[in-house]
Amino acid sequence: MQAYIWVSLVSLASVLLFLVLGINVGRIRHKIGIMAPVMTGDPLLERAIRVHYNTLEWLPAFLVSMWLFAIYWSPSVAAGLGVVWIIGRVVYAQGYMADAQKRAPGFAIQALATFALLFGAVGRLAYLLATGATA
Repeated sequence: MQAYIWVSLVSLASVLLFLVLGINVGRIRHKIGIMAPVMTGDPLLERAIRVHYNTLEWLPAFLVSMWLFAIYWSPSVAAGLGVVWIIGRVVYAQGYMADAQKRAPGFAIQALATFALLFGAVGRLAYLLATGATA
């Protein structure tokens, strides 16, 4: 299990980031005075909610892909790409919170990291299935 310690830490860091983004929504709600269940009414709140929800939308694909990549290819490369994903999410959040039009660079970073993990895992599994080899 020692081989997966960095993947485990990156997994926890990604969940921590998700929680921080959720706390940010609550902080902004309190600051501007728009309480739940209202989801609209202030562009800052709407952007914070989208940052949080978009992170939730990508989190399952990222986590599953990172773990499968770690198991079937390399835990250290998976963890490295996981750090890139987290950096991309932070850049995305900062850009989106400043102006919705500034979200693209961070989105691209995290999407590329996710796709590298996903297609790496799919490719390795297809190879193993096709050749009858084991990991």
